[in-house]
Amino acid sequence: MAGNAMIRRDLLLGAAASLAAGPALAAAKAGCVVWTFDRLDRIGGEVTHVEGAPTVIDTPLGKAVLFDGVDDALFFDRHPLAGAATFTFEALIRPDGGAFAQRWFHLASDEPVPAPATPSNTRMLFELRVVGDQWYLDAFVNGPGYKQTLVAPDKLFPVGRWRHVAQTYDGETYRAYADGQLQGEAKIAFTPQGPGRASVGVRMNRVDYFKGAIRQARFTPVALKPEAFLKLPAGA
Repeated sequence: MAGNAMIRRDLLLGAAASLAAGPALAAAKAGCVVWTFDRLDRIGGEVTHVEGAPTVIDTPLGKAVLFDGVDDALFFDRHPLAGAATFTFEALIRPDGGAFAQRWFHLASDEPVPAPATPSNTRMLFELRVVGDQWYLDAFVNGPGYKQTLVAPDKLFPVGRWRHVAQTYDGETYRAYADGQLQGEAKIAFTPQGPGRASVGVRMNRVDYFKGAIRQARFTPVALKPEAFLKLPAGA
């Protein structure tokens, strides 16, 4: 019996080591979805609906989509975290200045709501706020029984540089990160969001356009630790 217990322990330790071996393996185990913004017609297997004139550019990270902050946007007929009770929603972005408020990644649920309730406003948002030549992160979730903003006006980053941003929910605490550093957290009673749509470069109702570039987004139905996040290459 003791030998069997040691074998089980070794197997568990080995599985944990495998998951810690790299973000890609950890994400694969969790069943993640990756959207790489290296084209305009189809991203992550999803057909895109293009508005304005976003362009594909070459960057140190690979190809990315550049948004002009005026009318460039991409729309998708999918909410990639629909049904997830826990999640990690992360992206590699380069804010380039522009207007103060920019709502640049919007996941929206379209589930029907029984009358006389108002239509669904269930959503997840990534936003940023530009202050001169700097910006700070704003993450937001809203749904039945929960509504939470995580914002850190005192944690500023220079524009024109690539950053990693993430928001996570582990079943109890909602957190936001920039470059793996915690920007804010709060306990919320999150419930899984229903199927819906996504917009990139602007909020779903076409306000507060994003000026900058997006390389990649990843949607994982577990709350990853910062060490398992997407990584920026050195010198990016």
